[in-house]
Amino acid sequence: MKKTTIVQCPNCKTSIEWSDKHPHRPFCSQRCQQIDFGDWAKESFTIAGETALGSELMDDDF
Repeated sequence: MKKTTIVQCPNCKTSIEWSDKHPHRPFCSQRCQQIDFGDWAKESFTIAGETALGSELMDDDF
């Protein structure tokens, strides 16, 4: 018998089964997935360390 893996949605903390029943996993829904994506796009989330591109290559005109 295969053990069911349960994970928490990174956004709302709802517990979901890691299976094809939840196509947006690890998120519980498309809404939570899009909220997370928006936070990355707004640069609310960052990865520690130096930027891969030098500041002279970065374009701040977006």
